[in-house]
Amino acid sequence: MFPFPSPFRRWLLLSTVLGALSAIPSALAQSPPPPQPVPSPPPVPAPVDHPYAGTVDLQVDATDLDHHIMSVREAVPVTGAGDMVLLYPQWLPGNHSPSGQIDKLGSLSIFANGKPIPWTRDPANMFAFHVPVPSGVDRLDVSFQFLSPVEAKEGRVVMTPAMLDLQWNSVVLYPAGYFSRDITLAPHLLLPDGWGFGSALERAGGNGARVDFKPVTLNVLVDSPLYAGRNFERVDLDPGGRTPVHLDVVADRPDQLEITPDQLKIHKALVQQAYKLFNSRHYDHYDFLLSLSDEMSGIGLEHHRSSEDGTSSGYFIDWAHQAAERDLLSHEYTHSWNGKFRRPADLWQPNFNVPEQDSLLWVYEGQTQYWGKILAARAGLHTRQEALDSLALTAATYANGVGRSWRALEDTTNDPIIAQRRPIPWRSWQRSEDYYEEGALMWLEADMTIRQLSHGQRSLDDFARTFFSPDDGSYDVLTYRFDDVVKALADVQPYDWRGFLLSHLDRTGTVPPLGGLEKGGYRLVFTDTETPFQSSVDRHRGTTDFAFSLGLSLTSDGTMQAVIWNSPAFRAGLAVGTRIVAVDGLAFAMDDLKQAVRVAKTHPAPIELLVRSGNRFRTVRIDYHDGLRYPHLSRIDNTADLLDAALSPRP
Repeated sequence: MFPFPSPFRRWLLLSTVLGALSAIPSALAQSPPPPQPVPSPPPVPAPVDHPYAGTVDLQVDATDLDHHIMSVREAVPVTGAGDMVLLYPQWLPGNHSPSGQIDKLGSLSIFANGKPIPWTRDPANMFAFHVPVPSGVDRLDVSFQFLSPVEAKEGRVVMTPAMLDLQWNSVVLYPAGYFSRDITLAPHLLLPDGWGFGSALERAGGNGARVDFKPVTLNVLVDSPLYAGRNFERVDLDPGGRTPVHLDVVADRPDQLEITPDQLKIHKALVQQAYKLFNSRHYDHYDFLLSLSDEMSGIGLEHHRSSEDGTSSGYFIDWAHQAAERDLLSHEYTHSWNGKFRRPADLWQPNFNVPEQDSLLWVYEGQTQYWGKILAARAGLHTRQEALDSLALTAATYANGVGRSWRALEDTTNDPIIAQRRPIPWRSWQRSEDYYEEGALMWLEADMTIRQLSHGQRSLDDFARTFFSPDDGSYDVLTYRFDDVVKALADVQPYDWRGFLLSHLDRTGTVPPLGGLEKGGYRLVFTDTETPFQSSVDRHRGTTDFAFSLGLSLTSDGTMQAVIWNSPAFRAGLAVGTRIVAVDGLAFAMDDLKQAVRVAKTHPAPIELLVRSGNRFRTVRIDYHDGLRYPHLSRIDNTADLLDAALSPRP
């Protein structure tokens, strides 16, 4: 026997009755009434900060590698009869958007005392499931599958024959009405035989392929992903240190795990340079989870006591060509301080189904992007020249930022929610998550301003030591607002920091954000020679870049991956997806296109392209004569090299 109808079931009954009544014709009516909205369903219980009774037992079977399926069983304690709502995580930390993969949840079934319970999805909230709990039940037995992507077009591939990336938010349903820190779970995992794993979670037991973890709260569980694989290596990055730090590596092949002594030295230096920057640590142990794979999708995602770092299989064995990816670890590591410990107030939410707001991502991500570049140089992940070339490429990208003419930098913090990282046709005009790289240029200027005003006595390092470093050893989240950032900057160096920040964040127009480079002693210049760093970026993206000349970027077969708004290519009528078939009458070859650009510098004839869009062919002529252009930084004579001081390692 079910209890008295819940509010949700009463709403269903009312909606049904009203629908039936509306279908009865009225003899008195002269014309049908205009449509009226149906009653809204009762809201899902809001989270309240009080403990959830009991511990949720969570068991995940991750052995079905052939089908990319994880099977989940949960034992969820309940304390009474009535309508219970189970939630699937929707707003995921680090994604800054409602990106929970509810579309990949399958085969949901719920039992109580061995009998099936008919669940109902909330009609307004697709991540909420109503469960009518009968009297006399003290536990729900829940099972479902996470049907992870088999191909990249379906989303991130997280299971391959050699490895897996387990994000716990994909394999958990949790009771509504509670803060995530008030729900305790006991996680258990079944792995393929012989696989090793790395995670910030602490092991409690298990044998063979079964792993039992110590009980943790839901917020800690979701913040503690796991990498596992048949080719696994764990490396100590701080031997004898106060808090353990490890590099946990999974790879497609065993030889890809081999780390040279110099590479190991560099990764150890990253830990030490971070400690010298922040003068604190906000974890009791830390794990870099690093996947080296051409099959499992890449990633860069921050967590408080770990990070998910996924890059190509050649990270170690092809080190010289991996410059574009070598600041990945320094960026995600910085987030332990900036983003996880210190967090914007509107990015902290009580559980994973309350909407986030992203207004301060220019600190959370923008300053992290800056420190990622700086720490990469200080540790040796980037050479000094690679660091300069990286900044040159960023500066050139935003020097002609046409999208800034209508959309301010601060508004781009809404982009994770607006676009959710879906492809867009006109990236340079629409703008995307520019708070990363343009944000980094803003923080570069803040750093150089402090160095100038203090005559080299202070820098943004001092801001990092104070703002991100109170309560050394604590990893309880500490939130902040805009005014806190302004005050902390002023405490380091008196200045109109509110005006400085707002001039960058609220400004529209075409003024390039290059003040930091110039104050640091450099100017942006262009030559016809591509830097090795940009070659690495092209290799990583699988493109060849003509962004600063023709205004386009091409895949190897001549397909346009990007076209810059109002560039020569744009004015010639070209768009993303168009493929170049021939250059000046000859079948397309990348080197021939480069040569055509070189020749056009001294010849008045336009560059002639035969292009294909869908099933249509046409000839276009690009009237461009400035040659190949690639960004570099050049020293400004008779100025202090403040940028070099920022890039230099701390003793």
